[in-house]
Amino acid sequence: MNETHLDETHEINLETVKERAVRGVVVLTGRTFILSLISTVAIALLGGLLDKSEFGVFWVVSAVVNFLTYFSDIGLAAALIQKKEKVTEEELKTTFTVQQVLVGGLLIILFLASPHIISFYKLGLSAKFLLYALGISFLFSSLKTIPSTLLERRLEFGKLVLPQVLETLVYNVVVLILAWKGFGLTSFTIAILIRGVVGLVAIYIIEPWVPGIAFSRQAIKKLLSFGLPYQINTFIALLKDDGMTLVLGGILGVSGVGILGWAQKWAYAPLRFFMDHVNKVTFPAFSRMQEEGEHLTRAVTRSIFFISFLVFPSLIGLVVVSPILVRIIPRYGQWEAALIPLALIGVNTIFAAVTTPLTNLLSATGRIKTVSKLMIMWTVLTWIFIPFLAKNFGVNGAAAGYALVGISSVVAIYIAKKIVNFSLLDSFFKPLVSSVIMGIVIFVISKFFDPGLVLVLTLISIGVLVYMLSIYILVGSGIITDAKRSFRAVLGK
Repeated sequence: MNETHLDETHEINLETVKERAVRGVVVLTGRTFILSLISTVAIALLGGLLDKSEFGVFWVVSAVVNFLTYFSDIGLAAALIQKKEKVTEEELKTTFTVQQVLVGGLLIILFLASPHIISFYKLGLSAKFLLYALGISFLFSSLKTIPSTLLERRLEFGKLVLPQVLETLVYNVVVLILAWKGFGLTSFTIAILIRGVVGLVAIYIIEPWVPGIAFSRQAIKKLLSFGLPYQINTFIALLKDDGMTLVLGGILGVSGVGILGWAQKWAYAPLRFFMDHVNKVTFPAFSRMQEEGEHLTRAVTRSIFFISFLVFPSLIGLVVVSPILVRIIPRYGQWEAALIPLALIGVNTIFAAVTTPLTNLLSATGRIKTVSKLMIMWTVLTWIFIPFLAKNFGVNGAAAGYALVGISSVVAIYIAKKIVNFSLLDSFFKPLVSSVIMGIVIFVISKFFDPGLVLVLTLISIGVLVYMLSIYILVGSGIITDAKRSFRAVLGK
């Protein structure tokens, strides 16, 4: 690999970091907004083309592979991103080698265990092929790690987003066409394989790093000092989320998991639309700013505000409008049981919009053990509340459990605020109050008209106007200044 790839990160100064961070947030959000919309529309259409049991099978099988995926990395990639000094070719190749060895072993385990997994959840042959396809895509994903890491270290998110654009577009087009043609669960299998090939080819064209085999004990030891605790946190999160999905598969059955998964997909959609892009920037950006207290405080406040500004009104609007959509869209009556879970899981989404960038902050500033303690707390609460409530109250009980776990995030906010004194009023409460006002207005209006597409479009339009007016009253002209700054960041380079 060209040495300039290694040196450039080392030479990035604070102003460059700030410029690229702002540009990265706007570029990732702007360029992928349409594709996120495509993904959301695809899920909406699949809700009419596939039944809830097929969705349930997809969530369960995906959770199995996601659980194994954790063991393919021991935090080395995150350590490369967080590292203050420049990375070396030896570190890159060592990371690549270790990861491929782990992936190879895990794929063998997956294929050997697949008959037992299929038997335990009483799944069919199409689910088995889906499991294999997800395993192969897991290999493709591991091969993309180093090129992606290099781009993230340099905060070149304009380049990093292109493979994601292609993957999202190809996957959703293929899965929709095949589902429409009646392929059922196999639609996911074929689309996943095609997506993996497209993404792998694209990332190596954009960042042509040459893979190599190496093993340096010194490099591993140095990277693991951050990477291993980071990966432990990832595993705890995995145990909390995908591990719980596997447990709920035994409690609720695949149809119940399908309903809960559908509710989660929509409740978390605003996060996927907006937060993921911001967080992809904040971890490397906060890492570069970790010794600049004042700049870091402002960056944290702005990042939380940006996420809250977009996520809160989207979520509350979705919760208000979804009962109308379920009534007017053909074959969507099967999802009426998911409306209460959608609202309850939405509580988790609101807190996640704040706590996810804060855990990024803690990780970026080297407080990885604090993050571990928080992850343990959330995991313990998840495993206490959700199975118990699911057994006693079904899908709605499980969703209430997720809401309770979300509320516990006030602990993370308290801890992070003691470290970086960001403005909770400006970043969180003002967007939340504006969103609640918007939600009340469109809910009241919806009660005076018959459900239909015209009403949905009218409520969306009124909601946007009410929200923008209320946020302007609470925030002031600074919201316009920030918008202009974002546009200049995109157009100014």
